[in-house]
Amino acid sequence: MAFEGLSEKLTSAFKRLKSKGKLSEKDVKEAMREVRLALLEADVNYKVAKEFTNRVSERAVGEEVMKSLTPAQMVIKIVNEELISIMGGTQSRLDMTSSLPTVIMLCGLQGSGKTTHAAKLALAQKKKGHRPLLVACDVYRPAAIKQLQVVGASAGVAVFEMGNENPVLIAKKAISYAKDHGNDLVILDTAGRLHIDEELMQELKDIKSEVHPNEILLVVDSMTGQDAVNVAKSFNDLLDITGVILTKLDGDTRGGAALSVKEVTNKPIKFVGLGEKLSDLEEFHPDRMASRILGMGDMLSLIEQAESKIDQQKAEQMADKLMKNKFDLNDLLDQINQIKNMGSLKSILSKLPGVSQKLSDVDLDDRQVDRLCAIILSMTQKEREKPEIINASRKKRIAAGCGQKVEDVNALLKRFQQMQKIMKQFSSGKGKKRFPMRGLPGLGGIGKFKI
Repeated sequence: MAFEGLSEKLTSAFKRLKSKGKLSEKDVKEAMREVRLALLEADVNYKVAKEFTNRVSERAVGEEVMKSLTPAQMVIKIVNEELISIMGGTQSRLDMTSSLPTVIMLCGLQGSGKTTHAAKLALAQKKKGHRPLLVACDVYRPAAIKQLQVVGASAGVAVFEMGNENPVLIAKKAISYAKDHGNDLVILDTAGRLHIDEELMQELKDIKSEVHPNEILLVVDSMTGQDAVNVAKSFNDLLDITGVILTKLDGDTRGGAALSVKEVTNKPIKFVGLGEKLSDLEEFHPDRMASRILGMGDMLSLIEQAESKIDQQKAEQMADKLMKNKFDLNDLLDQINQIKNMGSLKSILSKLPGVSQKLSDVDLDDRQVDRLCAIILSMTQKEREKPEIINASRKKRIAAGCGQKVEDVNALLKRFQQMQKIMKQFSSGKGKKRFPMRGLPGLGGIGKFKI
């Protein structure tokens, strides 16, 4: 999970501040020393880490903080504001021109995920009502064109290619094609190299000077840490990029690249890749990311994720069934699958306020969710609709059918019975104001972690 290590260390540093009634300058300096070390361990650029802690210290030893009734909270507020600042301050959106088509050129080193993220970006813009066209300008890497065609087909987006022709010519022809076929957005998937070289840069400069892209987005692998920042600086110096797409942020527990790129290049992070699916691309919000780092959660992103990936009609039907106490195991299976569409359980829970700090000690294995689904799928249609008919012999058959133990079947049925009792209370108007379930509905027993 992104920023896991940094979040833990910052939480630990602030916990010591909270134990003090009043803060002295010495307390602040000690806390900032820990913060600086945490940033450096997270692979944040050392200059960025130093300037960040200097700015926080300068503000934190001010009279307003020292005389505050809750000085520790004031320090956390300052840290939050400075984190937002170094990541760009505000969200930076794509520059969509009025004179169609808008041209976006993706660049980056080989292996950074350019081709996949071209399709992810195309899919995201398609959902917003645009008609994107993917363009295969990488004529050097074996199977690069085929890969773009495959991911383009998965995203339902057209791909323009001219085989091994000159990439500059391909880009020009693609824009003409887009104008003729009503595509309002052109995404150029350019060639990469294993390292920055003169030949690569010259080709990118030629494409830039010929087609005048509205956006030049650099795709960098966040897991390379400081190397990602160095690559971003080099590309920016040579091409004057307009923004960055950080890939694999879900696998980067340190997050140093996200905290350093804007400060070093003065160019914003526009998107982050958070998974392998084509839908796993998020617009980058500095304020929401700062909130995640400090363990405050990110409810806005979670709500947006739910709205985009959960079927609204099904959700309403489910709610109606719950209130009428007609919720069966088919509905539970459907609910679990919809939650799975939102990503891993850990990524979902990390966006809940106060939960992210606890996740490092959590045994949350998404395969346990798959096992729950397997148990339900091993039942007959009648058993799913009426779980009360499942006797001992049926349980043995279900367990054998899904490769689980009878105890696992019992645990699922027991949890479902508890849900039904709770729903019965609510449907009869006897429910408490506070929902008495622990964990996600139907998933409360997964792993050792409970909310």
